[in-house]
Amino acid sequence: MAVQETRTLPAPFIETIGQDYAKQLTALTATPINTGTFAPQVQGQDQYQKDAYSLAGQGIGAYEPFLAEAQRLGGVDPSTGQVTAAGVTAAQQPFMSPYQSQIIDQSLAEFDRQKQMREQSIKDQAVAAGAFGGGREGVQLAEYGAQSDRERALLQSGLLQQGFNQAQQQAGLARQNQLGLAGLVPQLQTGDISLLGQIGSTQQAQGQAQLDAARETNRMAAMEPYDRMGFYGSGVTGIMGGYPGQYQFSSVPNPTPLQTALGAGTTLAGIYGAVSGKSNPLKGIFG
Repeated sequence: MAVQETRTLPAPFIETIGQDYAKQLTALTATPINTGTFAPQVQGQDQYQKDAYSLAGQGIGAYEPFLAEAQRLGGVDPSTGQVTAAGVTAAQQPFMSPYQSQIIDQSLAEFDRQKQMREQSIKDQAVAAGAFGGGREGVQLAEYGAQSDRERALLQSGLLQQGFNQAQQQAGLARQNQLGLAGLVPQLQTGDISLLGQIGSTQQAQGQAQLDAARETNRMAAMEPYDRMGFYGSGVTGIMGGYPGQYQFSSVPNPTPLQTALGAGTTLAGIYGAVSGKSNPLKGIFG
């Protein structure tokens, strides 16, 4: 028995476009995408950032030399951390005037000269009074000598104390300067680190933007065939779904040899039975 097949097909040119699309899509997807050309990249540190990092490392503990010098100028014994007289003397010694001994010697020499002149005046007065070599002259000279010795000692100690006070004051100022530097140096270094970091970050951001732009360019180039194929597919789908020029195709397949033999046997048996009125002699064969 013949079987009739009916198919609804698109217009021939649409079918051709669909086949072409399928071929291109198969060929395109058969080749893997080289994702290495647009893999994410990170811009390395700028030289300014490296310099800032290095400076930050150098700046750690940079105040310590100044702090140690300030302690020394304060007379602190580094082994015990306590202020000692020897430490104070050693700290102040560099600030003593190099001319102090000359000043003291000159001042005492002038004092002695004045003393001699005063003693001579006492003797002259004694001669004028006719008491030269007497007890009264001796008492006056003794009292004046004792008083002069005290004044000389006071003068010498005063000069020494004055030099000491000046050295102590200068050492104190130097100590304050060292303490100031101990706080100032880290601040200046922090400012340099911050400035270098800002400049380096700007340069790094610029470099990262360039890497991202190159990556996006490579990605767009790699994906362009797929985008184009997607656009092509959308157009094909639109045409196939909305184009009205479709047609129906019907076909009757030719019978197979077995079908022909069965049909001939059946016909022959019917004819024989109608003529002879006997049963079908092919019943055993065809059933």
